[in-house]
Amino acid sequence: MPTVTAMRVLVSGGAGYIGSHTVVQLVAAGHDVVVVDNFANSNPTVVNRLEALTGQHLPLHAFDLRDVDKTEHLFAHDRIDAVVHFAGFKAVGESVELPLEYYENNLGATFSLVRAMQRHNVDKLVFSSSATVYGAEAPVPMTEALPTSATNPYGWTKVMIEQVLRDVAAARPSWRIALLRYFNPVGAHPSGTIGEDPADIPNNLMPYIAQVAVGRRDKLRVFGNDYDTPDGTGVRDYIHVEDLAAGHVAALAKLTTTDASVSTWNLGTGHGTSVMDLLHAFERAVGHELPYEVVGRRAGDIAASYADPSLAQKELGWKAVRTIDDMCVDTWRWQRQNPDGYPSA
Repeated sequence: MPTVTAMRVLVSGGAGYIGSHTVVQLVAAGHDVVVVDNFANSNPTVVNRLEALTGQHLPLHAFDLRDVDKTEHLFAHDRIDAVVHFAGFKAVGESVELPLEYYENNLGATFSLVRAMQRHNVDKLVFSSSATVYGAEAPVPMTEALPTSATNPYGWTKVMIEQVLRDVAAARPSWRIALLRYFNPVGAHPSGTIGEDPADIPNNLMPYIAQVAVGRRDKLRVFGNDYDTPDGTGVRDYIHVEDLAAGHVAALAKLTTTDASVSTWNLGTGHGTSVMDLLHAFERAVGHELPYEVVGRRAGDIAASYADPSLAQKELGWKAVRTIDDMCVDTWRWQRQNPDGYPSA
């Protein structure tokens, strides 16, 4: 991986699932980290756990980035060298029901953040994008050269923000931006102290299986077993959140040496895993079978989605190294130690 230049890094959404794991690795890489989070999708307890894990005090700004005055105050009173931007609403189904809220929140927060960066000459940004920008018809494995599209408002916010950031970089030649398109983050920190804690019924497969395993759900619903895949169930590229976090650290380091104003990298394993394969891997972690039923397909789901991550390996020296079994073991440790998720704030 590129040599790391120590920086003071603002992590927006730093108490969230992926943000929190990235904070730990940024500190381990020698960076000073500042967290901003409005706790709409996260829990203040996370920051205490991050400080315990890192042994560092993490300055916390608890506000919504759409608050232009507070965002400006943060940049005016702290020396920020770079930003890793996670903050945003992220539930696909909810975005279909609440499109205006998603556009207003995800775009508005980014506008406020980037304006403050411009005013204070902060010109390095790593953006949390998504494989949703490849739309529903992309061939697999998906490469960064594919055209972007989306099938829901959440995905469109990612497409739009990517374009906004390209235009900003075109207007400001000193800027260096990384667009990280990741696939299906799962897993948890090996300590079991931080992990994924959905606020309601999980939208994603892994936390749903974990909640079945710990007794919070009766059984897993498998949405369709008649896809054109090896076992008929949907295939996805699951990546351990620890590998994903390492990708952010590598991308940030690359921004200090690259001549490219905007760089786009897939973060995935390059391997597809079916719903049933993931279920069976989790059963191995738990030590017994888990109940499930097959129901009809879910609207908008596609048969298979997995990355071509070779560009990140070539340009960042980064590669996902943890297996599906690693992902399940770490998720189960987190869920077992935190059966009800994080405690109420």
